[in-house]
Amino acid sequence: MREETRAARQAQIEQAAYQVLEEKGYAATSMLAIARRARASNETLYNWYGDKTGLFRALVIRNAGAVREMLEAAIADDAPPLATLEALGPGLLTLLTGSRAVQLNRAAAADPTGELGALIAEQGRETVAPLIGAVLERARAGGLVAYESTGEAVGLYLDLLVGDLQIRRVIGRAPAPDEAAISARARRALDRFLLLTRPA
Repeated sequence: MREETRAARQAQIEQAAYQVLEEKGYAATSMLAIARRARASNETLYNWYGDKTGLFRALVIRNAGAVREMLEAAIADDAPPLATLEALGPGLLTLLTGSRAVQLNRAAAADPTGELGALIAEQGRETVAPLIGAVLERARAGGLVAYESTGEAVGLYLDLLVGDLQIRRVIGRAPAPDEAAISARARRALDRFLLLTRPA
């Protein structure tokens, strides 16, 4: 199978997996149900992904890759660090509170092996934090912010940006924020971060 054909087929299968997951929940989602929804053979799914956990591992990695690519693109343009944070915030919040991230976190919570949760942590915050940290270090070097620990500064920024919104989305207690709400929250998070890290 040609690479572009396989990639398109995988996209169809993975979209079907999200649809079945949303309808049935992780425990009741089966490879057969996903294969039927994608109009693919069960054999194809097992050959490509190994098993259900393997398929959902692929979904986590792909979704995390989208977050990482967005961050890397924001960082790569060599904009001033505060402008980078301003551009980065709404995109990151959109991805973290979007339907796919919510569904994957629900799947991780229902995964008895704990593998998906560990992978989300590894591919998510543990990958994102160093990228944000690099931007904050540029801001500190330029005298724009002051803090002692980059890790703590990243944690503060993410707490202000995301807070408990993602978990409230995961447990069904918050609707998906619209573009205006995301922009306002990201702006507020950055303003508060700059206030708390203002140089003496």
